[in-house]
Amino acid sequence: MTGDPHADREPAGPPKSVLARGLTLLDAFGADEELRLADLAARTGLPKPTTHRLLAELVAWGGVERTGTGYRLGTTLFRLGQRVTRHQRLRTAAMPYLEDLYESTRENVHLAVPDGVDTLFIEKLAGRASTPILSGVGGTLPGYCTATGKLFLALDGDRMRSLLSGASGGLQRFTARTIVSPRRLYEDLSETAGRGYGINLGEAEDGVVAVAAPVRDATGEVIAAISVTGYVRRLDLRRLTPVVRTAARGLTAQLGVRAR
Repeated sequence: MTGDPHADREPAGPPKSVLARGLTLLDAFGADEELRLADLAARTGLPKPTTHRLLAELVAWGGVERTGTGYRLGTTLFRLGQRVTRHQRLRTAAMPYLEDLYESTRENVHLAVPDGVDTLFIEKLAGRASTPILSGVGGTLPGYCTATGKLFLALDGDRMRSLLSGASGGLQRFTARTIVSPRRLYEDLSETAGRGYGINLGEAEDGVVAVAAPVRDATGEVIAAISVTGYVRRLDLRRLTPVVRTAARGLTAQLGVRAR
């Protein structure tokens, strides 16, 4: 799996309304990515003249910025994102637990939330010694090949059914270890639900493994997950799993106290 997963998307046909087309253009960008007009037209399935016109309107609004070679997401979207206060509160509460995990592992530590059948990373701690991986704050990855995403799918029947019902022809393969069979994925997600934590064994990137534990709100609903990700030769998942689960339970308990 090299590059942003958006690059592997097949256009599903351009949407009808102007608003939907504009939103589709915004969604075509990966994290911190610059794209040319031709790239955006190809990813969205929109005609180049339509793409050019909509981009001009998005630039005027501030949702997109011109660069020397193309376009990138603009600061107006950042300001809008800061208004999603539930994620801000969650990140603030989680930070001490994420920092402790980073200090003990020096590897990539994530706080993620579900985004449909994908996983959305709302915080990431990493350093110079950490394994270089694809994830980034504000970016998404497919749920079925990530530790956090597997948790969200396994612990939410509707989300799991939504993915499996649309995967009758198989899922996209990113590495030799990616589970692309819907039947095998269902078995793997059932195992995930039974053990209560998610594992990724090189299914999104070669040689990269991860373990994730669920974070729940005061009602018991899974609202997020904490994970640690790194090279398989550097992470002992059996030793690391209890540590990650303890961090997630600590955040869960803190959120429960705050809700009362």
